[in-house]
Amino acid sequence: MESEAAEATAQVVTPRRKVGTPATAIGLKKTGRKLKSNDESQSSFSQEQSHKAIVDDKYSQWKTLLPILYDSFANYTLIWPSLSCRWGPQLEQAASQNQQRLYLSEQTNGSVPNTLVIANCEDVNRKLNEEACSPFVKKYKTIIHPGEVNRIRELPLNSKIVATHTDSPDVLIWNTETQPDRHAVFGAPHSRPDLLLTGHQDNAEFALAMCPNEPFVLSGGKDKSVVLWSIQDHITTAGVDSISPGSSIKQTGEGSSKTGGRSVGPRGVYHGHEDTVEDVAFCPSSAQEFCSVGDDSCLILWDARTGTSPTMKVEKAHDADLHCVDWNHHDNNLILTGSADNTVRVFDRRNLTSNGVGSPTYTFEGHKAAVLSVQWSPDKSSVFGSSAEDGLLNIWDYERVGKKSECIPKVPAGLFFQHAGHRDKVVDFHWNVLEPWTIVSVSDNCESSGGGGTLQIWRMIDLIYRAEDEVLTELEKFKSHVFFSCASKPCGSNPM
Repeated sequence: MESEAAEATAQVVTPRRKVGTPATAIGLKKTGRKLKSNDESQSSFSQEQSHKAIVDDKYSQWKTLLPILYDSFANYTLIWPSLSCRWGPQLEQAASQNQQRLYLSEQTNGSVPNTLVIANCEDVNRKLNEEACSPFVKKYKTIIHPGEVNRIRELPLNSKIVATHTDSPDVLIWNTETQPDRHAVFGAPHSRPDLLLTGHQDNAEFALAMCPNEPFVLSGGKDKSVVLWSIQDHITTAGVDSISPGSSIKQTGEGSSKTGGRSVGPRGVYHGHEDTVEDVAFCPSSAQEFCSVGDDSCLILWDARTGTSPTMKVEKAHDADLHCVDWNHHDNNLILTGSADNTVRVFDRRNLTSNGVGSPTYTFEGHKAAVLSVQWSPDKSSVFGSSAEDGLLNIWDYERVGKKSECIPKVPAGLFFQHAGHRDKVVDFHWNVLEPWTIVSVSDNCESSGGGGTLQIWRMIDLIYRAEDEVLTELEKFKSHVFFSCASKPCGSNPM
């Protein structure tokens, strides 16, 4: 599972335990939501060592169970860490295999440019080929990004269009099909984004979302504001070039006097947070409704139709900074949040507060460090994932809360799968809406190995998430087959 070389290695678990072949890799700057003071850094050193020991122990246990727990698994060692990963459009669908775009980033140390990577992922249909190798990931195109790529989000209406956040007030929009492939070497000029979204007054690094039913983009930043744009507005403002105050986007670039090119101002700027906005999400059923979370420990709901003030502000939604939020696509009342207090919470917008303080429907306690990313599953309304600085990616089901496990009594309520294949903080993950129960996840390995990162594409075995009665029926058939095989051998015979 491990590789000390800079090249990527791929491994897979299939029903016949086949191992994939090496693939071309798509490290060395520390990442984090907030810079710590010297005192904070020293006091957290022992905690980091404790977390590392926990991660190593979990990894050792996970490694022994790998052949049992997964329908498929692929591991790639990255030369540079990727802070974000997203599935893109399907390119080819055939009976034997599927091909799909995958978006990644490369966060470098400055010796070569930071890049946005467009890769192709080929996945063999395991139902037709039990000897299928791992999903094969191959770099298709490189975009030289002006600054590190902190966040990537695809436009659901056209997933060839992506937005990126960097250490700048501006949001960058890219058409990944028309952008030229670039060779990332030291001194190479930046690629030119197709559109710049301006409106923030300070850096906007992480909070980014794209609307599922309109070409809208949402962002949050250090200026404590939430900003809303429509990509279509560039039609009415074509030819206008403007760059936000403090922008790191240089006015030089290949094929143009400006890297930025066309720019679009906001449709609305929303104020209500008292600290940095860390994440944002659209309501799946309304392009005018959205939510945001921040370092002020608040969850805020907004409605663009009623003005720029919050429609609901949840104070103390968590006991520390909020890092991430997601809105349930199956049930528009449920909102998911993750925090530096190591917990994940589910809020029902019909009952958000009690006595002015956040009143979650559920609180999930299974991480040992800050939660960095949360996302509802597209395959079941009650299931969601959470990744954290403890190196774990947990899969939860709130319908299992209250159902005690007699065989494993210490399992946190609602937790039904724990992916421990990463050995450092899992900075991002994404469910695949085209391949059920398939996840891509990335970790930044700066603390565990001094640099680089890990990309993993995996799917848990279906016996874990299928209906219980369905699984029991199948296991009964399997048990009968095993008993028949054992009975056919003489008692005490040597299997050799």
